Amino acid sequence: MNSIVCIKQVPNTNEVKINKETGTLIREGVESIINPDDKNALEAALVLKEQTGGTVTILSMGPPQAKAALKEGLAMGADEAWLLSDRAFGGSDTWATATILAAAIEKIGNYDIVFCGRQAIDGDTAQVGPEIAEFLGIPQVTYAKEIKPEENALRVTRFTENADLVYHVQTPCLITAIKELNDPRFPTVADIFRAYDEETDNIHVLTFADLSIDPTQIGLKGSPTNVYRSFVPVKDKQSEIIEGMNEKEKAKALMDKLAALKLF
Repeated sequence: MNSIVCIKQVPNTNEVKINKETGTLIREGVESIINPDDKNALEAALVLKEQTGGTVTILSMGPPQAKAALKEGLAMGADEAWLLSDRAFGGSDTWATATILAAAIEKIGNYDIVFCGRQAIDGDTAQVGPEIAEFLGIPQVTYAKEIKPEENALRVTRFTENADLVYHVQTPCLITAIKELNDPRFPTVADIFRAYDEETDNIHVLTFADLSIDPTQIGLKGSPTNVYRSFVPVKDKQSEIIEGMNEKEKAKALMDKLAALKLF
């Protein structure tokens, strides 16, 4: 089975800072990584390739620096990498992003499965994967925690808060992965050399001109949603030492404080 895996380069959220004056993310000096759920999606595609044969293609949208994420994906074992990069794509919300990715997937073609991570850690919307499936007109199963290949189909166990659900889905289809699906592999030495070979440009770049897209449906102007404001939550904490000669006096003083604050 041939797979196309959508991956996104995101800032490491452990280090994210927001400019208090502009309300935008401060990306300078912040490490960029492959979105964690997307790594699970890539691992699922690589396992499926080992089980059934086929190819694994990775696809990302972003500025030229996103090539670093694609090279890491190649080092993990992907066969081919494509980057969607154009100023016309800037400011795209989930709808516009899915529009662009779906057009690129149709351009690349020859796929049985499209894999995406459940959601990106910088947006947490979990919308792009399902929207891609809708634009492509293919069935989808989200929150996959187990995948088993069948003849021209997949047996997918979907996680929900109440129970696991099992689906039999025909290909072509789209699957979104969660961390419980697998443990992403480490790159091999051979694949590292292949991915980072300076003499070969192993990443194909697509621009707006390469895709059949309505320009009114992409970018900032084509996005029906936008971020009104970003900010860091203010953590207003106060502490007070409860005094007393012994535990009984301290307990009484604490209860008096709570009663004064009408907390019980």
